[in-house]
Amino acid sequence: MKTLLEGNALVYCEGAFGNTYGKTAHGLVRFTNRYRIIGIIDSAFASRDAGEILDGVKNGIPVYANLNEAFETSRKKGITPTHLIIGIATDGGVLYDHIIKAAFRAVEMGLNVDSGLHEFLSDIPELKKLASIKGVAIRDVRKLAFIKKPHFFSGKIEKVGSVKIAVLGTDSAVGKRTTAWLIVQALKNEGYTAEMIGTGQTSWFQGAEYSIILDSLINDFIPGEIEHIIWQAWEDKKPQFMVIEGQGSLMNPGYPGGFEILAAGRPNGIVLQHAPARKEYDGFPGYPLHPIKKQIKAIEIISEKPVIGITINHEGIRTQDIPSVCKALENETGLPTVDPILEGCERILESIVKFLKGS
Repeated sequence: MKTLLEGNALVYCEGAFGNTYGKTAHGLVRFTNRYRIIGIIDSAFASRDAGEILDGVKNGIPVYANLNEAFETSRKKGITPTHLIIGIATDGGVLYDHIIKAAFRAVEMGLNVDSGLHEFLSDIPELKKLASIKGVAIRDVRKLAFIKKPHFFSGKIEKVGSVKIAVLGTDSAVGKRTTAWLIVQALKNEGYTAEMIGTGQTSWFQGAEYSIILDSLINDFIPGEIEHIIWQAWEDKKPQFMVIEGQGSLMNPGYPGGFEILAAGRPNGIVLQHAPARKEYDGFPGYPLHPIKKQIKAIEIISEKPVIGITINHEGIRTQDIPSVCKALENETGLPTVDPILEGCERILESIVKFLKGS
């Protein structure tokens, strides 16, 4: 992990921690190079450990009932908070009133505020004025991500010599980013060089060196920016592997995604993240999740590249049932299937490293 760059961060996740709307907070609890996470704010889980709630393993990040408690308790522990991060991913990126109120309170306390939502805190005149008076910054990550001179697709992706693996999903908010990070770390642990290619705001919060925020871009430039960030990572680092974070899913009615990653990122292979217990697309009752074999077929037709493994999100599955669920999927698809959080990525790595020349 890199040296702490930004400061001590509290993460606001009221009403969302532990469900799909809290995915930004979840990512930060699991891993970040950009901040030191010192607390989560969600009154439903106050006084509990964030890691234990999320993954069943304590990690020393406490959950607080409100911002005042988080701020004062942290200071008593000798840790001065410097940032509040909005850890909620709302439908449409809307700023709910309670989020705005939390941002005002944070600025009053002298905290910098970072948000990844589509609606911008820095566009609220009173909040912007208060931040100026207090001498703190409001950063809207999607506004920061606006590119003044965007890139069109040029074909320079063909110059990239890394093995590129895309982590796509059968649904949105299914764990693609977490799995991508775990694969990168597993490759590094095996002595390979690997880079994460982030495509969302949470990857930026986690400190991905090579990242874009795909849904902040004008559609015409998405393929070019995907190509450019991959090419830039190759020019800078020449890694053996790049792992590209997916967005949405091919057939999700509200968040279709992955087409541009397949077309412009030109991956050598695809790892497919899946939540076996889900019956419908996340947030869209009445829209049944397409069968996994159909989703694999769609990916392989579009990309002309193989899906090489399945990684599962174990939400709604009892721990003792995970091995049998993975085995059933493996029998159904003929692909190695693992829970990357509980079992690691070693079996998936076997399929990935085969793409290296000479293997």
